[in-house]
Amino acid sequence: MDRAGGHVGSDLAGPSVGAGPVRRAAHFTVVVDIEVTRLDASPTTRALLSDILIEVVAGGGSVSFMHPLDPAAADAYWEHALATADRDERVILGAWDGNVLAGTVTLLLDLPPNQPHRAEVVKLMTRPSHRGLGIGTSLMRAAEAVAVERKRTLLVLDTAVDGGAANLYARLGFTLTGEIPDYAFKPHGGLTGTLIYWKRIGPIEAATGREPAGARLEF
Repeated sequence: MDRAGGHVGSDLAGPSVGAGPVRRAAHFTVVVDIEVTRLDASPTTRALLSDILIEVVAGGGSVSFMHPLDPAAADAYWEHALATADRDERVILGAWDGNVLAGTVTLLLDLPPNQPHRAEVVKLMTRPSHRGLGIGTSLMRAAEAVAVERKRTLLVLDTAVDGGAANLYARLGFTLTGEIPDYAFKPHGGLTGTLIYWKRIGPIEAATGREPAGARLEF
């Protein structure tokens, strides 16, 4: 179903689409059906994404902005990001709980000419009201599926030391390269380090069309 953008279609084949995380209440369990779609550049989409960004920053999420985040600045960010998505320089995904945009993640594809085999994962955000339901996992699996579809073989990302998603990335098979201390200010002040992660999702020759060095030896 297309709510605020085009349905992702074959890019998201696999278990990440239509996942049903569980919301636990005091005496019963409610299953939340999550659908992941690619988002378009409509004003409605920008408004929904801006709301999530403002909420996440207010809650202390380190996503490159300071609190309080001006709605105009949030809108300007998404206007630019969605415009680049229209140029196929990135893919912006949204996770839907009914008509509620519960989370988003962006896959950056427009990288230098000598790095056509990789993509960067940025702006993984879940609405505070929907945390703990597996939405971040669904979004990350969807982003990886898109990367594979685009013949990318290496994913790179970073996350804040304080309040970041390090545990999620470790569970999803990302490898920690290291920490850069005092990398950025947290939304409410105070410095935090960043953790650099990577994950190989395919052989390098799949992206280049070339055999790896040393693959063929002739005597």
